[in-house]
Amino acid sequence: MTHAEQYSTSEPGACPTALSKPRRRNVIVTTVAAALAFSGTMAVVSSPVSADTVSSLRAQAAQVSSQLAADQSRIQAIDGQVQAADYHLSQLNQQIAATKAQQVKDQKYVDADRSQLRKQAINDYTRGGTSNQVTDMFSGNLNANGIQHEYSSIATGNVTATIDRLHTAESQLAATTSSLQSQKAQVEATQSQLSSEKHQAESALSQAQATKNGLSAQLAQAVAQEQAAQAAAARSRAEATLAAAQKTVAQQQAGSGGGASSGGSSSGSSGGGSGYVPSTPAPPTLPGAAGAVQAAEGEVGVPYVWGGASPGTGFDCSGLVEWAYAQVGISLPHYSGAQYQMTAPISLGEIAPGDLLFYGPGGDEHVAMYVGGGMMVEAPQTGYNVHITPIRTGDGFAGVGRVS
Repeated sequence: MTHAEQYSTSEPGACPTALSKPRRRNVIVTTVAAALAFSGTMAVVSSPVSADTVSSLRAQAAQVSSQLAADQSRIQAIDGQVQAADYHLSQLNQQIAATKAQQVKDQKYVDADRSQLRKQAINDYTRGGTSNQVTDMFSGNLNANGIQHEYSSIATGNVTATIDRLHTAESQLAATTSSLQSQKAQVEATQSQLSSEKHQAESALSQAQATKNGLSAQLAQAVAQEQAAQAAAARSRAEATLAAAQKTVAQQQAGSGGGASSGGSSSGSSGGGSGYVPSTPAPPTLPGAAGAVQAAEGEVGVPYVWGGASPGTGFDCSGLVEWAYAQVGISLPHYSGAQYQMTAPISLGEIAPGDLLFYGPGGDEHVAMYVGGGMMVEAPQTGYNVHITPIRTGDGFAGVGRVS
């Protein structure tokens, strides 16, 4: 937690410069770096993957994803057309059924009329008369043969007219039915075509998905190798820096007969990356330092929370250090600048697990805890989790402090 954060009312952004641009890349290698820290061995990356390879795989994956989206849209469009065709076909089937039903109904009416007319003609003729207005016109002096002939002609004409109307209705119904059947055939053909197109689209979608899965697997492997290479390189740089610092300390101690170092000034506060060079021997590491390291490592993966100091919930940079040391009975303030003032400055070459690395003027921008093997544990900034990463000793590095 920074001095500015103590009094800020804006959106928390603790440790804003803890991850400067050159160092921000280290965040993505957290998992690999953590594994290196716990194993204590160097990562050996077989078949290194170049950034161009990763970019190419990502471009291919993006292209396939675009094709997948297009295939899915095509299938959705076809589904909509199939639904429309299904609805149209159901309407045609209803119309065809209604037409056929009407045809049957009309036929029944005509058959009934034909039967009734024949019965009426026979009845009137055998009785020799009728009250029917049609046959009344034949009453009088006309002979029976004439009456029979005329009445039969009229009766037959009535039946014929009715049959003619039936034939006309049948022709119309047949034409309507034929038209509906033609439309039905067209809709069924459209359905068959749409079904074929959908099958092709689904096949293309399946192939694109398989391609994407393969590319995703390749990309994941390439990214993992790239991150492993970056982690190994970062750790190598950190170990080289530590080795150089330790060599300097050894030379200074040899030059002074094994006593205190001859450099009495603190060069680390200028941000040069070498840390403090104390004028007296560094104080011994506290027995509880190892416990504090273990506690902090146990919170890897917990999200950064401004002002946080709650295990499993959230930490900011100084909150993590404060809480970790509290687990071994050592009290520290929840402010990196104050922690900087309370710790004993030591050189980078003397760093040991549990020592604190500070960043920014007076250590007021960020603090992390050294865990050994060139690695440190930290709660970096908003949007990141507590992680283990190679130590950083570039711009902004203020020095190393030992809790004593």
